[in-house]
Amino acid sequence: MAKTKSNYRCSACMHTVAKWVGRCPECSSWGSMDEVHILAPVANRAGASGLGAGNTRSATSAMVPTSPATAITQVSSSTSRANSTGIPEFDRVLGGGLVPGSVVLLAGEPGVGKSTLLLEVVHQWARTGEDRRALYITGEESAGQVRLRADRTGAVHERVYLAAESDLATVFGHVEHVKPSLLIVDSVQTMLAADVDGVIGGVTQVRAITSALTSLAKTTGVAVLLIGHVTKDGAVAGPRSLEHLVDVVLHFEGDKHTTLRMIRGIKNRFGSSDEVGCFELRETGIHGISDPSGLFLHHRTDPVPGTAVTVTMDGKRPLLAEVQALVVDTQMPTPRRAVSGLDSARVAMILAVLERRCGVKIAKNEVYASTVGGMKTTEPAVDLALAAALASAVDDRPLPAGVVILGEVGLAGEVRRVAGLGRRLAEAARLGFSYAVTPEHDDTIPAGMTVKTVSNLSEALSYVRTRAK
Repeated sequence: MAKTKSNYRCSACMHTVAKWVGRCPECSSWGSMDEVHILAPVANRAGASGLGAGNTRSATSAMVPTSPATAITQVSSSTSRANSTGIPEFDRVLGGGLVPGSVVLLAGEPGVGKSTLLLEVVHQWARTGEDRRALYITGEESAGQVRLRADRTGAVHERVYLAAESDLATVFGHVEHVKPSLLIVDSVQTMLAADVDGVIGGVTQVRAITSALTSLAKTTGVAVLLIGHVTKDGAVAGPRSLEHLVDVVLHFEGDKHTTLRMIRGIKNRFGSSDEVGCFELRETGIHGISDPSGLFLHHRTDPVPGTAVTVTMDGKRPLLAEVQALVVDTQMPTPRRAVSGLDSARVAMILAVLERRCGVKIAKNEVYASTVGGMKTTEPAVDLALAAALASAVDDRPLPAGVVILGEVGLAGEVRRVAGLGRRLAEAARLGFSYAVTPEHDDTIPAGMTVKTVSNLSEALSYVRTRAK
């Protein structure tokens, strides 16, 4: 029988060495070398296999598994069930909550509210169970600064532990002492592994620290939330392998001039990566918004020319948005075009289609187009609402109240179908809209809503102009 021998294999890159080492010589990961048993190769088995001496082949080394493979029907899924964080909007993006042993990376620009959000997460986590302890590691602030923010936002709880540390080994010691079920690291770019070469926040340091924290999560079952920085282009800072090491990647975004904050899922091994969570940042903390459509609609008693309501899809979530347009005369040889919250290229295209296909004289006017509430959308489904708002601004006649407008406009003036029309109409009907202008579709029309299907832009403008009289 073939003899077995012990080798050591890196759990990060699968590199195998004969002797145990603290750091993998291939990927420089620390503490990732695991013992494996390998069958010694057989030099010559010609007699046993019936092959001649000239056809002798050496057998490939075979790995001996430490535990046998298990039928999938016998594998328990209870250990991978998500636990609610107590914040519904955060649970929506996570796929139901935090899975034990999972690693979540939350990235966002400085000052957007990442630390405030996760401080609320640990507070809700601790208060929803007697056996739930949360450990908040901060490498950017002192424990006193975090406590001041917790007092201001009402996130103080006796089962929330704070530690201002930047050394990875010390962090592991805190985990062993506190034994939390949730670990927050703020931020991964401020942690330092003393035995790893490179500067703090460098590629080597970030990769090694993330690998070590991932191994900690998988072996102990502690859910780990990492705060990450972003580059000036808005991408997650650090090596690309950082996103592959973690289970969930979330992007926290928002305009500093508005209170709206949104979490978008980029990667999620436990659920959909198309979900979006909406929050509002206030002086008293950050609060989830279960019905954010009202933030993007301007509530007024009388209709105003140049405004139209549409429904956008942010991931899988339908959101009502108001598009506003203003057209004014100018003496300038080159009229100004100012766009906020919309795709400037699509706005220019809609202006050209209105001029050429519908006879709307707009080329010599200044045009301003924007959304309400700080919403940003580049979806083609907004085209028809934008065209109706521009035509309403030129005519100086408001569109009829209670009408939602959906559709993509082509260069030939045709109105094309949009995805998820049924869900969009259902959301509009829920918020009290009784009329809709849409392209031809096969979706179910909500009860109590009248839908006018149009095939081209001229037909759509004629309909809304007739109803506005």
